[in-house]
Parts: sequence; C-alpha cells; structure tokens
Amino acid sequence: MYQNQNSLKLSNHPSLNPPSPQRQTLAFFIFFSEFSINFYNILGFFCFGVCFGGFVKMDIEQKQAELIDHFVKKASAQKGSALGAVIVEATSHPSLFAFSEMLAVPSVAELEGGENSVYLEVLQLFAHGTWSNYKSNSGNLPQLVPDQLLKLKQLTVLTLAETNKVLPYDQLMLELDVTNVRELEDFLINECMYAGIVRGKLDQLRRCFEVQFAAGRDLRPGQLGSMIQTLSNWLTTSDNLLISIQEKIKWADNMSELDKKHRKEVEDRAEEVKKSLSIKADIDFRGLEEIYSEPGGVMDYEEDRSRPKRRRHPIS
Repeated sequence: MYQNQNSLKLSNHPSLNPPSPQRQTLAFFIFFSEFSINFYNILGFFCFGVCFGGFVKMDIEQKQAELIDHFVKKASAQKGSALGAVIVEATSHPSLFAFSEMLAVPSVAELEGGENSVYLEVLQLFAHGTWSNYKSNSGNLPQLVPDQLLKLKQLTVLTLAETNKVLPYDQLMLELDVTNVRELEDFLINECMYAGIVRGKLDQLRRCFEVQFAAGRDLRPGQLGSMIQTLSNWLTTSDNLLISIQEKIKWADNMSELDKKHRKEVEDRAEEVKKSLSIKADIDFRGLEEIYSEPGGVMDYEEDRSRPKRRRHPIS
C-alpha cells in the first residue's frame, strides 16, 4: 500500500522505533571495547613513562639506599652530643630524603629526654615535618643551616603532593615562604624536578603545579593504618566494579538470547503467513479452473458466430 514521504519519515523516527535488544547489546559492547582500548592506551603510555624514567628512578633509589646505610652505620658508632654532627650532616645532604632508619638506631633513640634530645627532634622534623612545623617551633630547635632549610622546603612539597595532585601557587608560596611566582617556579624546577623527587607540569595560566609523580616520605606514626584502609577501600571499589561489569555482560547475553528468540518467532509467523497465502491462492486458482472447464459454463465463441441473428422489424 502506498505511503507518503512524511509517513515514512515518521515511521523511521527513533522515538517510534526504539533500538532493538540486539542493537542495545551491540552498543554496550562497542562502549566497553572503546573503554578497554582507551584504558590500554593510557596504560601503555604510563608503562612507557615508567620505563623511560625507570633508569633515573633506580639510580636515585640505589643512591638513597647507599646513603641510608652509610649514615645508619655512622650514627651507630656515635653517642650523645657526637650524634649532633651526624644528624646535621644527614639532614643537609642533597640526595637523602629518608630518615626513619636513622630514627630506629638505638643510640639515636636514647637521645630522647636527655640533654641532647634537641637533635632527635631535628631528625624527627626532617622525617615527618614541614617548613610550617619548623617555623612554629623554631624557638625550641637549633638554627638550621641553608642546606637544611632547602631540604625542609623540598620535603614540604612532597608532603603537599601526598594528598593533592594539583597544588595552587598561592598555597605553595604560603607554605614555602616564597614571595613571587618566578621564585616559586625556579624552586620547583631547579630544586625539586631536577633533583628527581617530583615530576609535574607548571600551569601559569591556572597558577598551579600539576603533580605527576612525587617521592614518598617516611611514614608518620599511625599513617600505616590509614594507608591500609585506603588500599582496602580501593580493593572494595575494584571488586564492585568487576561485579558490575560481569552483570552487564550477563544482561547483554540474556538480551541477545531474547532477541534471537523473538527473531525466530517472527520468522516462523512470516513462514506461516506465506504458507497460508500460498494455499489460499492455490484454492482460488483451482476454483477458476473448474468454472472454465464445465460444459456450457462459458459460451464458445465459434458457436456464437454460427447462430443466425434475428432481425429486428421496424416499429410502424
């Protein structure tokens, strides 16, 4: 039957013809495939970055381990006030950023509560504290040398990067006692990035430092439990995501089966209609054959020509 162009357009409108279960299933798998491709692309770039920076990182870690071992042995051989010089040397070294091993040395732990306990407090400051902590307690601590001041500011950047991957310039200038952006960016580039303790991007337009990598500091007392809880939460989230993906796959399989069943039913009905129409057409054709084959059913043309035609008399 004829349909005008408007009716055809209307019948093809998405709102009147919602996607079939098969199309929904296909759309889900396309989305999941694109997600997987993007995920593995990002993972590939990440692995490339890790491999590219791996040699530098291994060199820094190796040097760090050697320095820790050196100062631990040096501190173990000293006691009392003699430990002060060792602690000052360790906290001033440009390549040492971990101090928990020195805190665990018995002779260092014995400083607590004694006349030389101030050196233990300095070591604890460099292990767990920041520049702000030093300023608030500088009256009870010995004056730091320039190398110690620089080291403490570097450690402050690492502490800030633990919880925030985007550090505003205003916050950094406040925490580091820096007066202008140029000085801050020079510090981040020359004293942090070149030192290998942090990597990131300086965004002058947004006035922030985007952290891509930051070296870890010594664990503070009680921090281990918090880290375990964070990892447990991440594991739970990953498990829930995996369950959700499995449910989506199961739903897609069910919809695919329902679509196949529906298509089979439609094909069976269409076949039945075809058979019914074929039988009806055959019956109608046979009926016409019977009508035309009966004697006298249809007058023969030659017979009609042989009959004499009657003349009509004119009406008088």
